Amino acid sequence: MKVLGIDTSHYRTSVCLVDDGYKIVAEQNPILPVKEGKLGLQQSQAVFEHLKQWPALLNKLGLSQEDKRQIRAVGVSTAPRPVEDSYMPVFKAGEVLAETIAYFLSVPLFKTTHQEGHIAAGEFSVGTRLPSPFIAVHFSGGTSEILHCERTERGYKIKRAGGTLDLHAGQFVDRVGVKLGLPFPSGPHLEKLASEWERTGANNRDFPVIPSYVKDGAFSFSGPATAALRLIEENRYEPGQIARAVEHTLFKTLEKALRHVITMFDCRHILIVGGVAANSYLRKKLKEKLEHRAVGAQLYFAPPKYSTDNAFGVACLTLQYLHSKR
Repeated sequence: MKVLGIDTSHYRTSVCLVDDGYKIVAEQNPILPVKEGKLGLQQSQAVFEHLKQWPALLNKLGLSQEDKRQIRAVGVSTAPRPVEDSYMPVFKAGEVLAETIAYFLSVPLFKTTHQEGHIAAGEFSVGTRLPSPFIAVHFSGGTSEILHCERTERGYKIKRAGGTLDLHAGQFVDRVGVKLGLPFPSGPHLEKLASEWERTGANNRDFPVIPSYVKDGAFSFSGPATAALRLIEENRYEPGQIARAVEHTLFKTLEKALRHVITMFDCRHILIVGGVAANSYLRKKLKEKLEHRAVGAQLYFAPPKYSTDNAFGVACLTLQYLHSKR
């Protein structure tokens, strides 16, 4: 038995086939093309890019006739988050394709959300099942939330415990990165810039401090973004110093908010997913500050490949649901 997962986010066109043991048989996950200097795509353009990529993407997936015969369900993300009125046009591109494939294969169609797919990709890729309930951090270009999660038959029962009041973490990174001349999305390039600066022998503390704003579990990135852009205009620091300052602000913001949420729910198992969560400096510093005896948190990070937008989690949730119905 195999299942096919599909996710069409604002950044990637993703498709993944998994077998009965949640192992990946085939996957494709290309990023949507964005013109140099631009901060992403409009929804209409992103939908068009998804549709353009599908024929070649399905060919590159390289499924055999036997793989196709063994597909027992198709799963797809149809909305950003599992809340009322959560909607983005990009997900309609994947939903229509999934409905078409399921119809012609005569198999069930399983619908979930992009956020639940991220959480599932994290859970199924860290090598262990987290105790339920647990805390999840969804830190990406389109979402920056701290969530209280309980596992269900169809995915997760999610309660928002904290999150951004304005810009998302990825938007903060991209605004600074593009201003520094980096490609979009800028996360991996910003991380490389900071790492190269550190390898030159720079003092790890020798970077500007960008103030973070956190109140309980809520936080803001608009002020830090403005401060970072001002630093670039002032031209007093190397690009690598500013890149590290942005990383450090992301870390301090999330550390402060998580300390509050851990206390609020008395829950210390924390899964961290999303494209921004792939950053190695963020991971290292969070583990240093939250896994010591005083806090006692246990952090689980999705591998970088499954931190970014992907269809693996959608496929896993689909298979999990099929198993529950046996």
